[in-house]
Amino acid sequence: MKLENAVVLVTGANRGLGLEFARQALEKGAAKVYAGARDPASITLPGVVPVRLDVTDPEQVAAAAAACGDVTLVVNNAGIAQPGSLLDANGIDAMQRMLDTNVFGMLRVSQAFAPVLARNGGGALLNVLSVGSWVSSPFLAAYAVSKSAAWSLTNGLRIALREQGTQVLGMHVGFIDTDLTRGIDVPKLQPAHVVERTYAALEDGQKEVLVDELSQKIKLGVAAEPGIYLDLIQR
Repeated sequence: MKLENAVVLVTGANRGLGLEFARQALEKGAAKVYAGARDPASITLPGVVPVRLDVTDPEQVAAAAAACGDVTLVVNNAGIAQPGSLLDANGIDAMQRMLDTNVFGMLRVSQAFAPVLARNGGGALLNVLSVGSWVSSPFLAAYAVSKSAAWSLTNGLRIALREQGTQVLGMHVGFIDTDLTRGIDVPKLQPAHVVERTYAALEDGQKEVLVDELSQKIKLGVAAEPGIYLDLIQR
């Protein structure tokens, strides 16, 4: 799918990676970019159309789909991460919050906009995933659970949307220098690089893109013996 003349919806577009997805969509010639956020007043990027969109709120998702009936590309970017162990006292509550945003939120938006994409020729879904789809860690274990589920969801959506001609691209990446990873002392990628690589894969018609060396290494390690997912990430 080409960005030129596309009509793009980006969820979680008020900052970080979502903001960069919106900015580069405009730069690459999108006809219109809807920037979704819980608080539309937090959208400050010139040239976009702010949309009130909390992906955990079914009514807001339905309203966005009704208001943005010309969309041809949905970027499922909205996501949250809460550090902590699966065995923490609040571990279940934390996981439920992340699943509601990172998995069910992605599904709500995809379900609501699938008919919109169909009416507009098929279009594309771009789902932001993670190396956490394949490996866990002591401090982001529940987040990894949600991203593993989001990976499987992406693969299921690809099958479900095949007949209507919708491209579904899953993007996997390591740590990105955004608010989401603030306080985590690891090497981080710049959002501009991540979005540039991801949009290039979209325009090339790909189904999956591994943005960085870490995600490429880990994906190969899933099939290794022993599997890389059986232990901590080895950099």
